[in-house]
Amino acid sequence: MVKTNSLVAAVAAMFLAAGCDYGLRDNTASNLERQGEYVWQVPKGFPIPTVPDDNPMTWEKIELGRQLFYDPRLSGDGSVSCASCHQPELAFTDGRHQAKGINGHIHPRSAMSLTNVAYNATLGWDDSTLTRLEDQMLIPLYNTQPPEMGVTGHEKEILARLKKDLRLRRFFQSAFPRDNPQVTMRNVIYALASFERTLVSGNSPYDRWAYGADPNALDTDQRAGARLFFSKRLSCFRCHAGFNLSGPVKYAGSKLPEARFHNTALYSEGGTGAYPEPNTGLHRHTGRSGDMGKFRAPTLRNIALTAPYMHDGSIATLEEVLDHYASGGRACADPQTAAPCSNSDPLMTGFELTPEQKRQLITFLHALTDQTFIQQAVEQAVRMP
Repeated sequence: MVKTNSLVAAVAAMFLAAGCDYGLRDNTASNLERQGEYVWQVPKGFPIPTVPDDNPMTWEKIELGRQLFYDPRLSGDGSVSCASCHQPELAFTDGRHQAKGINGHIHPRSAMSLTNVAYNATLGWDDSTLTRLEDQMLIPLYNTQPPEMGVTGHEKEILARLKKDLRLRRFFQSAFPRDNPQVTMRNVIYALASFERTLVSGNSPYDRWAYGADPNALDTDQRAGARLFFSKRLSCFRCHAGFNLSGPVKYAGSKLPEARFHNTALYSEGGTGAYPEPNTGLHRHTGRSGDMGKFRAPTLRNIALTAPYMHDGSIATLEEVLDHYASGGRACADPQTAAPCSNSDPLMTGFELTPEQKRQLITFLHALTDQTFIQQAVEQAVRMP
């Protein structure tokens, strides 16, 4: 391994905690031949995700969740599924600026990636209280402003659709053998949460280079980009930290960490520092002026596949994202808005990049794509009847 590999690997180890040797493992059940308690096969060095006591992982429950995830019958009018906004080929995003629900209703925020969602300390863009997938699932299913999957008022109709499918009824029977009835919205939610917890990604070229003992997994430009990413001058790693390259994480045996949210100076409406309604970030929940524009830092894993970027999809490309941070935030680029930008994150100080450095950093971000994870997810989706 060359000297530059050792330098960045040493720095990265401080923030990514452990190495990865993921291999060609399949983290989800593809059929019901595998039964009983689910055995985690996470990347080497990754901790086991937190699993709530009231929803233990089983192969049968995971497979039911996978079936339901891709099933549009779960929506109020039978037109959209979970996968409509979380497409496996796009690292479980949808390629839209803002998510689209039933009857063409547009959500004010973009669909977040489900990559490694099991490790997120908080869920969604801006809610510090949302910590369980089982609770988060209620939002897309039951939200009415705007409607997403439109379940509200259609529960009986949806369950009746599912019950008519003999094959699906058998999945419910296998997943929840002690329940009566078995086809319930509670069981739908618990199965979906179980499936989403298996969406673990950790076999990118970067993982193989830094922790998999493969000195050829990254080329010269990608290694240079890694040095920039982990440099104090850019400080990308301070918000996109740890093995998940994100904000705080939780895992089995850990305490729930303090949630972190950041104002990255995207907006300053009327020169006041305000963000456009209803996307005011953490402020939307707390009403505190100091929480204006604060959002959670998402994982950077598979980031090259999840454009457009930011909470409202308002930045189209990774190149434009770098321009935003290099300027210290687009709302702060104009000196007239400097005072309102005092509420932005202290790390939003800006930096300079040469064209070559910018290209190198972009190539590094592309090296965070886990093609094995994406390919397996796509193949499993294709196998749906």
